[in-house]
Amino acid sequence: MGVQLTEIVNAEELEIESLFDKTIAVDAFNWIHQFLSTIRQADGKPLMDFKGNTTSHLSGLFYRNMKLMEAGIKPVYVFDGKPPEMKAKERQRRRDIREEAKKEWKKALEEGREEDAKKFSKRFVEVTEEIVEGSKELLKTMGIPVVQAKSEGEALASIMTSNGDAFATATQDYDSLLFGCPKVIRNLSITGKKKRGKDYIIIKPEMIELNNVLKSLNINQDQLICIAILVGTDYNQGGVKGFGPKKALEHVKGKTPKEIFSEIKWEADAEWEDIFEFFKNPPVGEYNIKEEEFDKEKIRKILVNDHDFSEDRINNSIDRLEENKKAGQKSLQKWFK
Repeated sequence: MGVQLTEIVNAEELEIESLFDKTIAVDAFNWIHQFLSTIRQADGKPLMDFKGNTTSHLSGLFYRNMKLMEAGIKPVYVFDGKPPEMKAKERQRRRDIREEAKKEWKKALEEGREEDAKKFSKRFVEVTEEIVEGSKELLKTMGIPVVQAKSEGEALASIMTSNGDAFATATQDYDSLLFGCPKVIRNLSITGKKKRGKDYIIIKPEMIELNNVLKSLNINQDQLICIAILVGTDYNQGGVKGFGPKKALEHVKGKTPKEIFSEIKWEADAEWEDIFEFFKNPPVGEYNIKEEEFDKEKIRKILVNDHDFSEDRINNSIDRLEENKKAGQKSLQKWFK
């Protein structure tokens, strides 16, 4: 879910050309979850192969990354490791929501309410171990580096960006800012022409720069973390009663973390100091960005042979990427329309 800071954090539209030849650290679980939620059949079920295996994530990963690579962008996927104990309550809450949504989805299907079925189907998405391993295998055959985090993938992606190993972190969540990520890109996984009702809109990527956020809000990094804790994070779901982003912003100005929380009635299971420390100094460990080889035969085996994807569509995407590389032309905009 991530922290909700939309009300106080401004983003600027980003032209895709500006990302040419840039390495982007991708919050893998964030994108995979998004693909599983949005790439669905008419009745709300995910895409599946002839064996009944879910393939929505594979479709999203393949076609989105092919477009990114055609645009000269170099993605590196960072996967979550062991979640912190502080997240146990939030994980259970998500499991409960999935179970309830699944019941509502089945009921809607039985009653012929297709729109409701689609809505509920998006709420019981689960990124299983099988989905994770399948995603890693496909990404590696596409020549895309995969990095395994010790704990939260978003934290490691943020550190990689801070260290200069990536230009920015791509995620839909704002948590990367709390981990000190200097540049966050939103909407990169959904950039392009999308249908909204009867109309179509163009979604462009957005850039959020941490220094600009802090300057515009007239706060420091510690105070930004405290705002998030007051509003609510994955480690203290719901935050402190009565605090939204704007009220939290006013409360933290000119104060240290201790001063901020000395005036607060704290009721969460995890202590605010532990949450603050986790954002300030997340457990990262060592990481290695290993270059992989683009293997079109393995890609075809995974997608066409193993998972029943259209051979013509897969071949056309591969051919287009190879032609683009051979021609040395970087005509970017057309791929995102």
